[in-house]
Amino acid sequence: MKHLMFVLVVAFSVSLSVNTGLAAPQGTLRVALSTMPNAIEPAVADERNATNVANQLFDSLVWTDDSGKIVPALAESWTISKDGTEYTFKLRKDITFHNGEPFNADAVIYSWKRGKKKGMKWRDRFNIVKSMEKIDDYTVKASTGDKPNPLLLRYIGNDWGMIPPQYHQKVGENAFLAHPVGTGPFMFKEWKKGDRLVLVANPNYWEKGYPKVKTLIFRPIPESSTRVAAIKTGEVDIVGRLSAEEAASLKGASSVKPFSYNVDRVYYVAFNNLTSGKGLPTESAKVRRAMNYAVDVQAILDALFNGNGRPATGLVTPGNLGYDKDIKPFGYHPDKAKALLKEAGYAKGFDIDFACPAGAYTNFEQVCEAIQGYLRDVGINTNLSIMESGKYWDLEAKKELPPLFGDSWSERAGEALPRLRGALGGMKASYSAWSDPEIDRLLDKIGVTVDDNARAALYVKLQRYMQKNPPFIYLYEPVTFEAVSTKVKDYRPRAAENYYLKYTYVQ
Repeated sequence: MKHLMFVLVVAFSVSLSVNTGLAAPQGTLRVALSTMPNAIEPAVADERNATNVANQLFDSLVWTDDSGKIVPALAESWTISKDGTEYTFKLRKDITFHNGEPFNADAVIYSWKRGKKKGMKWRDRFNIVKSMEKIDDYTVKASTGDKPNPLLLRYIGNDWGMIPPQYHQKVGENAFLAHPVGTGPFMFKEWKKGDRLVLVANPNYWEKGYPKVKTLIFRPIPESSTRVAAIKTGEVDIVGRLSAEEAASLKGASSVKPFSYNVDRVYYVAFNNLTSGKGLPTESAKVRRAMNYAVDVQAILDALFNGNGRPATGLVTPGNLGYDKDIKPFGYHPDKAKALLKEAGYAKGFDIDFACPAGAYTNFEQVCEAIQGYLRDVGINTNLSIMESGKYWDLEAKKELPPLFGDSWSERAGEALPRLRGALGGMKASYSAWSDPEIDRLLDKIGVTVDDNARAALYVKLQRYMQKNPPFIYLYEPVTFEAVSTKVKDYRPRAAENYYLKYTYVQ
């Protein structure tokens, strides 16, 4: 479906002829991470650094390719019933997990059942499938119940990593996460917390000719200035989430190529009406609109990002189906903010707790400090806490963060529904802090509307509602800056800042 495609615009391209031979993987590729992953398995990975490592270890039934098209992966084909509620997958034969265990229908059903369990961060994306039937050893039928879900294949491709049942049952969940086993192009070797994650090429990978490198090392380097120094000195080969200034500083380095691209990511400050925000002024839509008017997002972009990026109008981005180009950002209007606060009964403002993660996103601590200052200017005093990111996301998943908290959400599906449901799904969604009956109604309708045009119209209606009743302070959609060593060939980052390194090699 053409509306689901997204385009990645990269400021440079690596032109090379693809090696179609079956040469053995060679060399070592070293990738810097901006945070240490909480886990490296798709169903429990907190954020993009974690899922990017997991991408290399696990495959699913289908895959979203570089053009945004759903293509076969561990399933060689599939059929969909006329009403869109049943998917029958024909599995590839002779595929084994990294430990030699066979991949088959039992593994698919086991992976699905495990993904639905309490404690799985993305269980909502497994729960879409209401039942799964084994037809034979290499055929499974999945049913979404009485309603279709137009994004099911994308959820499966992004979030359903296949796991080996016998190994998982033998070692248990915690030991599995400490030493994960999948069918992906790379296999787990070691994880030295705070230092490095080491993966090695899977010699039996089902997609012949891949991966290209023998050893893949991920190094957590939270400070972006340290990441810049590391690629300058040749300690790492790929670095991401740099500032515009840091990327510019690398332009003169003979062995490094800096580049930038537009990101399908939205930064925001969430309002919490599920737990810590109950009974507070932020339950008033007038207060929430006032707080949007109070923050000068463009000034933040100009000061901290050299103007790179655009103020967000909601959680639907320009590349997504149903983006409403007629909606404008709130803009900076402190007088409007004060007037709305007065109308809401808070002419003298109020005090409220506020939290943000440390080291997770470029300049985000400074963004949160700027927001604190803007809110203070209209009488809202925030007690800002900057937390270590791993602890932060754990508290977010438990719904234990303060009434205001900053975060961002990128989306790999090319459509906003997963982001909207994830951030606005009430108590059922791990990282949601908000519930609104009208938003619930519209999201439910979007989630069963297969026709693209009809679904797009519902997105427009939702965006307009979310301007009048904002569940967030909408911040910005960024441009991201990365850099690679000139030795790196065929690195393919995507608009969600995700990547698959089976193609990439060093020369």
